[in-house]
Amino acid sequence: MKIAEVSKKYEVSSDTLRYYERVGLLHRVPRNASGVRDYGEADCARIEFVKCMRNAGVPIEALIEYLQLYEQGDETAPQRKALLIEQRDLIQQRIDAMQEGLNRLNAKIDSYETVMMDAERGMRQRESGNAD
Repeated sequence: MKIAEVSKKYEVSSDTLRYYERVGLLHRVPRNASGVRDYGEADCARIEFVKCMRNAGVPIEALIEYLQLYEQGDETAPQRKALLIEQRDLIQQRIDAMQEGLNRLNAKIDSYETVMMDAERGMRQRESGNAD
């Protein structure tokens, strides 16, 4: 498959695919006689994996480390698992921080609405008191 086809299929820009190859997330993609990249099934499977991990929030550096360990074979499974656990924990910390921020905003909104309603009630009372 040519780079344009892969780009369209996986919704990843051609520049990103070339970058992934340059930093080692993809193996050097074979080229046809014309020098055009020719992605095979293994390349596409790797792209799917990288895209999935990136969508999960795993940074490029961690993915590079993970795939380097993967290339070394099954004996690195414990290190790969530890790396995934570490990434999960970092993502959980970000989620917790975002949830805390959301909770603060919700409290401010709830407080704001209460304060505004009290102020409007007071204004109405003053207006009806002035009308008498």
